[in-house]
Amino acid sequence: MPLLTLDAVSLSFGMHPLLDEASLVIEAGERVCLLGRNGEGKSTLLKIVSGEVTPDGGQVRLDDGAVLAVLPQNLPSEDMRTAYEVVSGAFPETGKLLAEFHQLSLQADEASLERMMKVQERLEALDGWRLDQKVSTILGQYGIDPDRRLDTLSGGWQRRVLLARALVGEPDILLLDEPTNHLDVPAIAWLEEALGQFRGAMLFVSHDRAFIRSMATRIVELDRGKLVSFAATYDRYLDLKEKALEEEERQNALFDKRLKQEEAWIRQGIKARRTRNMGRVRALKAMREEHRQRRVRGGTATFAVEDAARSGKLVVETRDAGFGYPNSAEIIRGLNLTVLRGDKIGLVGENGTGKTTLVRLLLGDLEATEGSVRLGTNLEVAYFDQLRGELDLTKNALDNLSEGREFIEINGQSKHVLGYLQEFLFTPERARSPVRVFSGGERARLLLAKLFSKPANILVLDEPTNDLDVETLELLEEQLAEFKGTVIVISHDREFLDNVVTETIFLDGSGQAREYVGGYSDWRRQGGSFPSEASGNRPDKQDKRTKSSAPEKKPESSSKPVAESTKSKPAKLSYKLKLELEELPGKIDALEQDVERLQSKISSEDFYSGPPDEVSATLDELADTEARLEKVIERWMELEEQANQ
Repeated sequence: MPLLTLDAVSLSFGMHPLLDEASLVIEAGERVCLLGRNGEGKSTLLKIVSGEVTPDGGQVRLDDGAVLAVLPQNLPSEDMRTAYEVVSGAFPETGKLLAEFHQLSLQADEASLERMMKVQERLEALDGWRLDQKVSTILGQYGIDPDRRLDTLSGGWQRRVLLARALVGEPDILLLDEPTNHLDVPAIAWLEEALGQFRGAMLFVSHDRAFIRSMATRIVELDRGKLVSFAATYDRYLDLKEKALEEEERQNALFDKRLKQEEAWIRQGIKARRTRNMGRVRALKAMREEHRQRRVRGGTATFAVEDAARSGKLVVETRDAGFGYPNSAEIIRGLNLTVLRGDKIGLVGENGTGKTTLVRLLLGDLEATEGSVRLGTNLEVAYFDQLRGELDLTKNALDNLSEGREFIEINGQSKHVLGYLQEFLFTPERARSPVRVFSGGERARLLLAKLFSKPANILVLDEPTNDLDVETLELLEEQLAEFKGTVIVISHDREFLDNVVTETIFLDGSGQAREYVGGYSDWRRQGGSFPSEASGNRPDKQDKRTKSSAPEKKPESSSKPVAESTKSKPAKLSYKLKLELEELPGKIDALEQDVERLQSKISSEDFYSGPPDEVSATLDELADTEARLEKVIERWMELEEQANQ
């Protein structure tokens, strides 16, 4: 029996419908990830399921007696309620009575006692004491102080409280919209652990690829108003989606070719008209209408970074540098760091450990309170603000970017501002809309457009992945990898860090900043861990195993750890390895020929018209051959390097 059913649901806000007779079925226990580009309507779909938005057509059916709960996307900024009040609020009338009873119990006047007796009677009638026990139990389970006010908690702890509120009613289905936004890595790990223990169904929106891989049992994509289900893991979904898009392009090309032939036929002379088949004419009209109604998949963002003149080889050098605000503990201390042109650095640490402060210290925005900070020459900095503070919400996208200009210079080419915005997937109509109506993803893309329109040789990105869809995120990763200047990234997106940075700096909250070679996963392999994990506050079993298998790093050291295999000069190649090195070029040649043969086969016009099983098998064979070729080349480079040392 389906737990949740969406049957031909439609909703329109503009020229194209957000939902065009979209259908979806979710069974009990499924964890469904809803993917789609920014602006496709994912958050709106969740609001339709929760009842906040009424669709124009279709039905949303929840199984009889099923309970639905929502973990909101935005965290409260000025909520002065205690954690107990927030969680008990899941039971509207009972929660208010319980909060009132606790408040009255602190008072001793006669009026309060009289009111407390009436509240107690009502609570007993509502079975309130059992619900009170449930609230207390889940607060204890999540380690939440029931008397802490929500506005005094960090984002991670606020998310804990809101999740406790969502789960205390034992829902059958849980809706989550970008649950990892603005959370640090330990908080995300804790969230994954908590949700992994939830036995109900989940429908969630996320662009955090590591989170999706950990949580999703099925992928559903919202694409041009339709919901397409992929009963697969995230990585398998990526393969299937690529094949589906290729097949769609092939079918569209065949349709367009046939339509062109029919259009040529209908325009023939008088002789052809005498023999004209009226059924064929009607079919042509239907084809024209089908072509007119076709919703073409939106293009992919094509932005590039505007390079400034090269900075000096030295970007910044610190010697025993430290910084602290007056009457407070030092945020950074004993920092010895050298940043060179072309370095790509990721800053990792729990929220509040001083990552943004460290960036400002390195850029010269803050003056060191101890030690020295020496900046290099010809530094042109572009800054991506996680709070989107560089955007004027009262202006439209065009005015936010142009700053009075009609054309802008990008890598020596003059581009019209409107055309430049189209590269970031803003239509002319959308570019003239006020920024205040933009989604989070659209604001992030606009800020990237503004950032990359200015020459820079240092890019500083503070939480750039929040709200960006996966396609834009992957393009951003490619651009940063190709950027010739220096990149400093603050991010809690583990996969983004792995794909972009070549060096990780970890801030442990005590003022220490330690350097590690590689990205997030490399930091983990070298023994990196968060203080909260050591206390058992945020469980992450895999990370604990990693930590126990690696040597402990001394807090006072800020030098880059050196892998065990590179501490001593490697031994010369053995006879067996020499033979292997001699054989590898032949293997590489053979695999390259296999790849060329398969690519030639796939590029033939009739390839995709063959049996689906053969098409899929050939594509899989190509992927496997390319993977084997890459491994063989890596092995050849490794042995060649050893032989030359």
